[in-house]
Amino acid sequence: MEIKSATFVISNSDVSKCPQGDLPEYAFIGRSNVGKSSLINMLVRQKQLANTSQKPGKTLLINHFLINNSWYLVDLPGYGYAQRSKQQREELGRIIGSYIAKREQLVNLFILIDIRHEAQAIDLEFINKMGQAGVPFAIVFTKSDKLSRGKAEEMVGKYKQRLSEDWEELPPIFVTSSAKADGRAELLSYIDKLNRDISKQ
Repeated sequence: MEIKSATFVISNSDVSKCPQGDLPEYAFIGRSNVGKSSLINMLVRQKQLANTSQKPGKTLLINHFLINNSWYLVDLPGYGYAQRSKQQREELGRIIGSYIAKREQLVNLFILIDIRHEAQAIDLEFINKMGQAGVPFAIVFTKSDKLSRGKAEEMVGKYKQRLSEDWEELPPIFVTSSAKADGRAELLSYIDKLNRDISKQ
């Protein structure tokens, strides 16, 4: 898939105010500071489409970007940012939960994981919750350039082994680097395949 256009459309905290229509949506989510904005910018090849920041937890709203006038890339708030107040964490949980549960246009959720870390309880809990709710999702490992190729493969292998304790069949898995654009073609091809499958229905 070639991305010819990527345009910011709307930010909001209320799923009922998301764009009307039936264009397919692909949402990206992960723990704060997982590299979500950098990944989105890499995918669309625009440096500032999704604002990046060294400060975790910057994304507080549901952000819609129209891609090729045919589908939406959705940037969701990060989860598990401990420095926010309990009330703020509950509000972000409500925003995320209502979008995932109610947004019929959502085709696939991409759950981002920092490849440098062992499996974290908060990520595993979120992954299992999505599985129990029947939400289609894929796992995207970020920051693979921070490790050697061998170490990156080892970390992914360990994560698959941990997931296999809870899952009979593993979700699609992608390994990416925003700095090197690794995984870009694979991710966009997967989205393109899902879009083509939808058009056949």
